Amino acid sequence: MGLTDTAIKRSRPAEKPYKLADGKGLYLLVNPSGSKLWRWKYRHEGREKLMPFGAYPDVSLADARFRHAEARRLLAAGSDPMAERKAGKESAMEAGENPFSEVAVLWFDHWKVNKSSRHVDATRRRLEANVFPAIGARRIALIEPPELVAMVKAIEARGAGDLAKRALETAGQVFRYAIAHGYVRRNPVAEFKPSDVLRPTKKVNLARVDAKELPDLLRAIEVYRGKVVTRLAMKLLALTFVRTSELIEARWEEIDFEAQRWNIPAERMKMDTPHVVPLARQAIEVLELLRTITGAGELVFPGDREPSRPMSNNTILLALDRMGYRGRQTGHGFRGLASTILHEQGYPHEHIELQLAHAPRNAVSAAYNHALHLAPRTRMMQDWADFLEQTQRGGKVLPFRGTAA
Repeated sequence: MGLTDTAIKRSRPAEKPYKLADGKGLYLLVNPSGSKLWRWKYRHEGREKLMPFGAYPDVSLADARFRHAEARRLLAAGSDPMAERKAGKESAMEAGENPFSEVAVLWFDHWKVNKSSRHVDATRRRLEANVFPAIGARRIALIEPPELVAMVKAIEARGAGDLAKRALETAGQVFRYAIAHGYVRRNPVAEFKPSDVLRPTKKVNLARVDAKELPDLLRAIEVYRGKVVTRLAMKLLALTFVRTSELIEARWEEIDFEAQRWNIPAERMKMDTPHVVPLARQAIEVLELLRTITGAGELVFPGDREPSRPMSNNTILLALDRMGYRGRQTGHGFRGLASTILHEQGYPHEHIELQLAHAPRNAVSAAYNHALHLAPRTRMMQDWADFLEQTQRGGKVLPFRGTAA
């Protein structure tokens, strides 16, 4: 297991410097002065070398791993990462010899200031998973439009057309940064439009089944044969109807079991305001079970390969696809289902909109809306959970037993 932010924050200076290892040569050096410095020990051509990555918390754990991964990529290609960084910034700039990934890391450090942690993490993952494997090792000045087209069409072929467009947009931002700092003289992304190479995509993010199909969907989730954590994620999504990104990035510190509330901080919300999710009895039961599986870590839904990062935002969608709901139901679709049914049952529109964390009409009160009408919203969420439970057992959509008031 690698480091965690909690372990780093809890580390205290000692009489002598000591190391906190993260793996593959990356470690955090904790000095008696209290400074915490990222270092990477590696070997190149038989010689041991030490490469600095900056100081914590200016360079976060995720950022240190990001830089470490790119440095290891250079090392695997036969280059000395530290020598590359030190060597010739001006000559490399003139010759355009810098790998795309190296310039992208510089752009990322410049761009991420004042961005929400959710946005920063999503952009980092997009670079690592979709852009770097295709063009990361290429000299940035030699990259031509056909290489970018091949990159985005490969992403599109996975059924991720919107992600392909975002990957191209991010690459374009890196090239603009490169032009401004003299690394290249042109932006190949600007030489064509996404519509020139990508198929028009239908909006499927709101796809959802009809209310009459809800019993079958709930039963399919209950008997899902995939991973237990994925099944519980779908159940909790149905019970809370939060956004998929808000669900998968949930942290145990946000769950207040005693008050039966989930307190989502502003930086994780689309509207950058905090959000309170009252937790029904059934939601607490799901979380209690999850705590026995993932409770040792910081994340409620950690990734399989990297527990320090949340599960992929495609995990739930792929599970629904395997259950036979491709194009018929998405994670986001639970929000639409809940909104439609709750409105039909007569629950106040204001309470439903607050629970959906939609944009407030009065921007002045945006920071306080998360705490409005908590008592009736709590009753509404318990009624909703009871309705789902009874509908699943009964095999048909049953009327609420609760009241709309």
